[in-house]
Order: sequence, then C-alpha cells, then structure tokens
Amino acid sequence: MLKTRSFFNDIETIKVYDELAQFLGAIEDGVIEFTYTDIVKSAGHSCGTVAGAYLIALKGLQKLYPDTLPKRGDIKIEMRKPPRENNCGVVASVLSSITGATSDFGFGGIPTGKFNRRDLLFFDVNISSDVCLTRLDNGKKVFINYKPQKVVNPMKILKSAIMPDSSAEDIKSFPDRFQKMVQTVFDNADSVIEIS
Repeated sequence: MLKTRSFFNDIETIKVYDELAQFLGAIEDGVIEFTYTDIVKSAGHSCGTVAGAYLIALKGLQKLYPDTLPKRGDIKIEMRKPPRENNCGVVASVLSSITGATSDFGFGGIPTGKFNRRDLLFFDVNISSDVCLTRLDNGKKVFINYKPQKVVNPMKILKSAIMPDSSAEDIKSFPDRFQKMVQTVFDNADSVIEIS
C-alpha cells in the first residue's frame, strides 16, 4: 500500500469530463477525478512546484468553468517561460495530465479529427502571467500566477540538507520539513495563487 503524507488526503480533488474516455468506453460517464496523490505518483515527488501546478489547475479550472465540469481536451495552455526555466516543464506536465493538453506528443484524434490533444500546450509565450488557460469552446481565458515565496522558501529548506555543513539532524528531518513546506503552500492556496 502506498504510504503518503496524511495531508494529501485533505487536498481538494479536481474533476473533469473527458468525452474521449467516455467514447472509447474507458470511463462510463467520462468523469475523471484527480487527487494530489495521483499527481504525486505521476511526477514521482511532491514539492512546491508540483503543488503549485496542482493549484494552478484547481483554481484556474474553477474560474474557467464556474458552473460545469472542465472539458478535458478542450483547454489550451500557454506558459510564459520555456520548459527548462524554473521547472516550467514540470508545471506543464502536471497541467497536461489534468487537462489532456499536449504540444506535439499527445493523441492526434480519431479519423474525423475529433478528440485531438496536440497543439494545445505552448511554451515561451508573450503573456504577462505564468500561465494562461483558454476554453476552446468560447474563448474565455484565465491568467494565473503562482507566488510560493509569499509563504515559503523551498530553496532554503533544500540547502539545509545538501550543503557540506548540513548536520545529521538537518538531513534526517529534511523530508518532514520539506513536506511541511508543501502543506503550507496548500494551506495558503488563496494567497499563493493569483487569478485574473
């Protein structure tokens, strides 16, 4: 059985409707529910970046679809930075998992062209926010910034365990301190996520 941090279970889930999953018979009603644990398993770790990406998806999709489930595969993602800058690619991977949007590596659609997931994820875009999510059905956009530095300093915690002068106690306590930092990000979601 997977052993994760107990606070993972307290994090709000993200529900989306995936017409492709329903069409192919994979999920009867097409509704997919993502937990933070799902994303941690996919990413292979939990950190401030993964937490931020999850919150970008959670808060962004709530704003983009206030009255209905987000439609997976019908959302364009634009990232201000290139993939390798500040782990922007990690954020994009999380957003891709949840929304289905990909650059050139995703599902190309059925022969009619429906259900295409390619050319929906873009990097190095000239936008003022970290991320822009756009509904393809009506063109509605949300602009999202993630500001973890308002409440945490992940690099300070990381350095405390990897520097030559790190104590045995620093190294031993690091996992707990690091995940406490992640929990602080989630506890202050409305502060670290800015949406317009």
